[in-house]
Amino acid sequence: MSTPAGTGAARRTVRVVIVDDHAIFRSGLKADLDPSVVVVGEAGTVEQAVEVIAAARPDVVLLDVHLPGGRGGGGREVISGSAALLATTRFLALSVSDAAEDVVAVIRAGARGYVTKTISGAEITDAVFRVAGGDAVFSPRLAGFVLDAFGTAPADIADDELDKLSARELEVMRLIARGYSYKEVAKELFISIKTVETHVSAVLRKLQLSSRHELTKWAAERRLL
Repeated sequence: MSTPAGTGAARRTVRVVIVDDHAIFRSGLKADLDPSVVVVGEAGTVEQAVEVIAAARPDVVLLDVHLPGGRGGGGREVISGSAALLATTRFLALSVSDAAEDVVAVIRAGARGYVTKTISGAEITDAVFRVAGGDAVFSPRLAGFVLDAFGTAPADIADDELDKLSARELEVMRLIARGYSYKEVAKELFISIKTVETHVSAVLRKLQLSSRHELTKWAAERRLL
């Protein structure tokens, strides 16, 4: 993945939505971001965020952890309300808080990284590009909270179990676990609904699971969503 730092070569752009309840902070952040990061929407509450993200379908959402509105779930609630987009939109938490409980909670919800608001505009731009490219990004010491919370064993187990699945079965598994309908999976992967059904049956059989609910739980425990 190319980074904004390059000169001469054409830059890739990343579309972002900024979610923070302080308009002054949103304005300052937009001014600090590299021009290759294009802000396509803003929101200040949980409800606004879910609506804007659904409409804009950005590559990355810069998400404050503590937000007004909703049922008090803050950033976690925004991610859960946008679950249908997790296959294409990645969430990067951006907060003043560096509390372990906040970091772990938002990563469990599906965020791809967590950085504090003390970082520079160049650093947040780099983090946006890295998250858009599939990396996990954390401010110094915050990654330790995640490792402590999740450990390494589930990942090792997942590797062994995922070896049983074909590349297409893995794609289908992740979409189904994220709540996509068979019809939506078929549209996303350009295959027939019947083919989706066949892949889901194979995935459940190979992983020794009996339902979509069990599959979602299995994937969430291994941070595969």
